[in-house]
Amino acid sequence: MESAPLRSEVAAADTWDLAPLYADDAAWEADFAVLQSEFPLVAGFRGRLGGSAEALAECLECERRTDMRIERLNQFAALRVAGDSSDAAALDREARLSGVLVLVGEAVSFLAPEIQAIPDDTFEGFLTSPALADWTIPLRKLRRMKAHILGAAEERILALGSAAVAGHGETFSQLTNVDMKFGTLADATGRERELTQGSFSSFLQQRDPAVRRAAFQQFYAEFADHKFTLAAGLASSVRAGVFYARARNYPSAREAALFADDVPVAVYDGLVSTVRANLAPLFEYFELRREVLGLSEIRHCDTYVPIVDDMPTDVPWDAAVGMVLEAVAPLGGEYVATLGHGLRDGRWCDRYENKGKRSGAFSYGTFESPPYIMMNYKRDVFSDVYTLAHEAGHSMHTWYSRRAQLFQNYHYPIFLAEVASTFNEILLTDHLLRTTGDRRMKAYILNRQIDDLRGTLYRQTMFAEFERDIHAAEEAGEALTLDGFQKIYRRLLTDYFGPKFTLDPELDLECLRIPHFYHAFYVYKYATGISAAAALARQATESGDATKYLSFLAGGGSRFPIETLAAAGVDMSGPAPVQAALDLFARRVAELREVLSE
Repeated sequence: MESAPLRSEVAAADTWDLAPLYADDAAWEADFAVLQSEFPLVAGFRGRLGGSAEALAECLECERRTDMRIERLNQFAALRVAGDSSDAAALDREARLSGVLVLVGEAVSFLAPEIQAIPDDTFEGFLTSPALADWTIPLRKLRRMKAHILGAAEERILALGSAAVAGHGETFSQLTNVDMKFGTLADATGRERELTQGSFSSFLQQRDPAVRRAAFQQFYAEFADHKFTLAAGLASSVRAGVFYARARNYPSAREAALFADDVPVAVYDGLVSTVRANLAPLFEYFELRREVLGLSEIRHCDTYVPIVDDMPTDVPWDAAVGMVLEAVAPLGGEYVATLGHGLRDGRWCDRYENKGKRSGAFSYGTFESPPYIMMNYKRDVFSDVYTLAHEAGHSMHTWYSRRAQLFQNYHYPIFLAEVASTFNEILLTDHLLRTTGDRRMKAYILNRQIDDLRGTLYRQTMFAEFERDIHAAEEAGEALTLDGFQKIYRRLLTDYFGPKFTLDPELDLECLRIPHFYHAFYVYKYATGISAAAALARQATESGDATKYLSFLAGGGSRFPIETLAAAGVDMSGPAPVQAALDLFARRVAELREVLSE
């Protein structure tokens, strides 16, 4: 039987090198002690911020030094837990830091209310002072939040309660990544393999429909055993979002989430309405998939297996890195060399699955460290090459942003992050289509992009509807129960999969296993991101000039996302980019049907 190795059994070269953060655990502990002794210094500025621009600047610099230390400490702690969620020492380290961060939040809670209390004329005068030249952008962004910043006493209470209110996220992670056990399952060759969060996608790409169905049912059986606990956690997450929105005087949790990025609600609703108006090509694709796979009916477990059945899906890590680097060549030598070093020799990436490791993939970069990537790379899952390209896009976004911006301006919003990641995936597809003369390989890659657009544009928009609707239910005073969640999700499944699709009853539980639902109003950015990325990729490749795109990466968080994209030539305030991405999906489906019929 094949099973995931223990963390201690993984080769060091396949793991993160966290030495750029801290040489060892003792170094982390020493810096943690410094944080504990120094963060109270910020409180010494209480009552002084309106006195002069110089006093305000001194306080902001003090907070910046604390924030940079917290960023290092938190990244190290989080990556150690992500690598092995059963590591008691790592969990203890993260928990202790979390406790101190509550105290830090309490200590600095006076800052925003006190800055907001500065009279308008005085504030504008402060911004002309050389002392605050580096702080103009964050101060103007903060001032915009004035209507949603409470008094110092209320801000202190919200800061004190932050960790307790957010406990649902940690509960979900521990339950799904550590406690839940999915057993073992024989693959198409008869080999017994462990079914895990990581291997589930591998089983769904098996050619034998019976194996896919068995994996699907066995996987969801474990979720069914914990469905009431998971539903309670999801309800807690929704209530937390609504609580904070009401406490800060927002009309809704969704508007609270969109306000920070200055994204109009119309962009969110426009995404949903545009996608809903273009479901016919999606249904056509499902029917094409059913026909090619020779199925009497198509189910969810049949939507991930590649349509082309005899293409190689054994791609070692080094080969995957090579594909990604060749694909991003249009972005220039600096981009390629930097990314190549990070993925090959710099140990930016924790590559493979091990017991206790967090599922999925992510990029986690900070101002002073390498932009680390977590993967659970599987050489028999070709989509993992796309995942690597995706996360590399995030990491290089961080690399360019931190190099061009001050610490206080380098944090780019998620809305923009999803542009950089999906941009790389589009370049990868274009590269693979250009370099293959094999008809079946072309069909394979077309199928891959179709599935990428389906999963990122259609699927994430369905998820966005679900988040919108369950928060609206809470805000309307409706009960958030397991049954309620499943009914809302079943309605969306019916709408988005169409009349000819067979929906297994277990699929209703999918709404409980999507990690992003426990940190709401994130997923719509995947859909808007791929739409903007497609437009930017088309501009860069057709013009042969990536200057605007690289400037976009370097912009970090210096402007709001809609403004940043407009400067790069993409207007997200209207439906055109989303419609263009949907048209690309429809065109690729037609091309795939034609290639398969040759």
